[in-house]
Amino acid sequence: MNRIFTVTKLFIGALVLLSSCVPTKKFKASQSALQSARNDSAALAQKVSQLKQQIADHEKTIDSKAKTITEQEEQIDKLSKEISDLNQERVKLINESSNKQTQLNKSGQELVNQRKKLEQLQALMDQQKMAIEEIRKKMADALTGFKSNELTVATKNGKVYVSLQENLLFPSGSAVVNPKGKEALAKLAEVLNVNPEITVDIEGHTDSIPIRGKYQDNWDLSLARAASIVRILTIDYKVSPERVIASGHSQYEPVQSNSNAGGRALNRRTEIILSPKLDELFKLLQSSSAKAD
Repeated sequence: MNRIFTVTKLFIGALVLLSSCVPTKKFKASQSALQSARNDSAALAQKVSQLKQQIADHEKTIDSKAKTITEQEEQIDKLSKEISDLNQERVKLINESSNKQTQLNKSGQELVNQRKKLEQLQALMDQQKMAIEEIRKKMADALTGFKSNELTVATKNGKVYVSLQENLLFPSGSAVVNPKGKEALAKLAEVLNVNPEITVDIEGHTDSIPIRGKYQDNWDLSLARAASIVRILTIDYKVSPERVIASGHSQYEPVQSNSNAGGRALNRRTEIILSPKLDELFKLLQSSSAKAD
């Protein structure tokens, strides 16, 4: 019986020992699993932390890039506005340049026209000079038979002056032309009649000594002498009256001093002033003046 008890005791002890060994293994296994889970959890937590940091870094990068993009967009808007302003300024400059070019073209054309007018005017003036010189030569040739103290032929102020002294034309204090004076006028009329483009201005001049007798004063005498010559040229020698003008200047346009006899003798003269017609020249000047206005 004791043997049976002992066996039974041993069997129960074995069962107890066996039953205690199983939970211990499970416990250890559970602990190991728990530790592994903890390790995994820590690793995951670290991974999560790393991911969060990466996300934070990415967000910073995104924010930085977004700020950069915003700044770039603002810069682009600024540049776009500057480009727009520059384009407007360019268009304005182009328009101004076009207007200035138009004005320059207009001014250039006006300069061309003015140069052309000046060339025409110069050509007419050259023709005028040539015509005056031709008139002077013709008159000088026609009047070669007279002395220098009787008449002179000269060019002055763009005109030909035939100056006839009193001793050739008139007795003292008279407006009746001498025969020799008529001879000179006849030769002068021959030139005028073959040159109808010449206009004739006849001026009577006296010295400063007051006149007595038939004429009221020197005005009266100077005009009477000019009129006498006009009548001889137009009536006797058939010079067209439309070409002739008579005027008296009395003593007020002397060529020498009236303080001596020699000077007074030179002042007692009749001047026949000859000039070619200036119709074309006047037309050109009037045309230029009208365009300038």
